[in-house]
Amino acid sequence: MNDGFEISTDPARLDPARIHHWLSTDAYWAIGRSRETQDRAIASSLNFGVYDTASGAQVAYARIVTDYATFSWLCDVYVDRSVRGKGVGSGLVTAVRDHLAPYGTRRILLATDDAHGVYAKVGFEPLDDPSQWMNLLFSRQPSARAEG
Repeated sequence: MNDGFEISTDPARLDPARIHHWLSTDAYWAIGRSRETQDRAIASSLNFGVYDTASGAQVAYARIVTDYATFSWLCDVYVDRSVRGKGVGSGLVTAVRDHLAPYGTRRILLATDDAHGVYAKVGFEPLDDPSQWMNLLFSRQPSARAEG
């Protein structure tokens, strides 16, 4: 990525406190997410950070859940409000796509309420037949296992 930004998958560069703040306070899908939950998600995922080359500060984040063979789920994509509109989101999603391509992953899924245009720029399309897909939602209440 150019224009004063660089992308890295190095987990040591991530700013977990910043990521948690962004997602738990400003991302409609993760409002109120606990720091513990976010840290576990980071630890179990392939993570992408975008960094300002001048300051080194993290300005965007994306997380991938994948088996590196057949399936990937792109989630928790967030671009700091101060750099929105500068191509950071499109550059980040392009980097994710290009990183996963050599593995032969057949499908990358994501869900969005408001950023269809960003994802369409790099080749994402609506599902051909969404009726084939199902999900299982657990209760929003913390389980005994999660607490203990």
